[in-house]
Amino acid sequence: MKTGQEQSRKCPQCGKPTDPTFRPFCSKRCQQLDLGKWLNESYVIPGDETVPANDEDLDY
Repeated sequence: MKTGQEQSRKCPQCGKPTDPTFRPFCSKRCQQLDLGKWLNESYVIPGDETVPANDEDLDY
């Protein structure tokens, strides 16, 4: 039996109710869309700008 919190959870991609098989998504499609956004760098984790390694800042 689902608890009230589980029933109220929505898919972060489309807003439909979640499916335990694909949690937190409603389907394999929404799961794959989310993965694609991470792989295309549409999503990023905020942080400090990286400093280039010593060999990257050399001018040839």
